[in-house]
Amino acid sequence: MVSAMATSKTTDFTHAEGGLNSDGYWFPGRWIGGTTMILGPLLLFTGVLLRIQFNFFFPKQLAAFQQHPTLMTASYSCFLAGNILMWPAIATLARLIGLKRPHWALWGGTLVIFGLFARTFHAGVDHLAFQLVRVQDLHLATQAVADSYGAFQIVSGLTAAILFGWIVLAIGAYLSGTMRLLRSIALGLMSALMIGVLKGSSPTSVVATGGLCIALVPLGVKLLREHPTPSFRKLAGWCLFVAALIALMFYFGQLG
Repeated sequence: MVSAMATSKTTDFTHAEGGLNSDGYWFPGRWIGGTTMILGPLLLFTGVLLRIQFNFFFPKQLAAFQQHPTLMTASYSCFLAGNILMWPAIATLARLIGLKRPHWALWGGTLVIFGLFARTFHAGVDHLAFQLVRVQDLHLATQAVADSYGAFQIVSGLTAAILFGWIVLAIGAYLSGTMRLLRSIALGLMSALMIGVLKGSSPTSVVATGGLCIALVPLGVKLLREHPTPSFRKLAGWCLFVAALIALMFYFGQLG
């Protein structure tokens, strides 16, 4: 019995330290985790760059939508898509950190993911404000946003979560050896990215999201290149399935 208990403990420890190629199941897995580590930061960075030419504050963001609706829709849509894709990326990063520094992974991952929900909430408000410009006019939309800007909403409590969460996650990434110092610092730069309704872009936004790309994209590529690698036929089949699933979900979403 003692021998069995010792064997069990050894097995559990080996499994926990199994790294990226552990035979045990883990969520969301290296394919989703690695892919979102690449696409999420790049989409955030693209969204920031698309609106960098316009003034940061919300009246100018609304005016920019009135004058350049396609460009602003693309910008905010890219940013929202990137933000949504960040949760599996952060869950994967937290797992890697947690292999050696579980407490840093727990708190950093939890705080950042809660903060991502806050950004998604703000994106919904952004969308409504832009539609007010379209169906009403710029003046009424600007007045509505200004009058309701300080309205109570529980998501405001998550603002500090994402700002401090990136720092906690960056420290954990460095202490665990998941990232070297420079890439850990690049990850921590995301704490400088402003959060709120109708936030435009600034040089700080470019630096923050650019740092996220430097930190996560190489790690995502490394995850995807780990063995075992599926055959081309199997990979192509999964790509077609995912593309069809996304198209179907988009179609049903447009039905209202």
